[in-house]
Amino acid sequence: MLEGARLFVVVPAHDEEQFIAETLGGIPAFVDRVVVVDDASSDRTAQLASDFDSERVRVERHSTNRGVGAAVATGYRLALAAGADAIAVMAGDAQMDPRDLMELALPVVRREVDYAKGDRLGHPEVAALMPLGRRVAGHVLSWLTRRAADLPALSDSQCGYTVISARAVGRIDLDALFPRYGYPNDLLGQLSLSGCKVRDVPVHPVYGDEKSGIRPWHVPVILWIIARVAWRRISRRALPATTGPRGNC
Repeated sequence: MLEGARLFVVVPAHDEEQFIAETLGGIPAFVDRVVVVDDASSDRTAQLASDFDSERVRVERHSTNRGVGAAVATGYRLALAAGADAIAVMAGDAQMDPRDLMELALPVVRREVDYAKGDRLGHPEVAALMPLGRRVAGHVLSWLTRRAADLPALSDSQCGYTVISARAVGRIDLDALFPRYGYPNDLLGQLSLSGCKVRDVPVHPVYGDEKSGIRPWHVPVILWIIARVAWRRISRRALPATTGPRGNC
């Protein structure tokens, strides 16, 4: 437990046999349970995860590839059913530094915010550690998401290293969450509409031997998701207010 709260980690993974053991081995001891969601991998990802620590790690397999957003939604549902108070997401490619997890989780555990997300762009070593193209794309997409979701302090919208409270998960529609790359933008939009409080926490940018799953065609998809987030917010303005000033949801 972390300050009396049951913290779970969801690990979405697809063909990550090279990194899954490193990912699971790095998860801190204060995490209560780990839910690995294998998104129809064609390699030994599920087997290696199952063999790692059966007492702490649960492995759920998708029979068909449904996307990282769908894997996160599956993990959220399982974690809630098992009694989680807060749920982190750490990808199976070992790109998320476990040293950052406590600082990321504490604002949620202490009920200061509903959703804490990693901010690689705000890390002092970002220029040395993150490729220039990713930094530029990250700043552009974050600026667009910030405006679309009405989250003025938002930075690094594409970072998937996050912690969410159980109550905030209950305020979003997991069935409607975009299932593939771009789900963080969609989730931020849902949280904003629900009046949930979001905070950025600087985390280490990590780039090793892993291959990025992002492809050029993902960019227009993400832009479409951001446009949909803006449209939902604009449409909501025409309806009677359902939330008060933004705070903990």
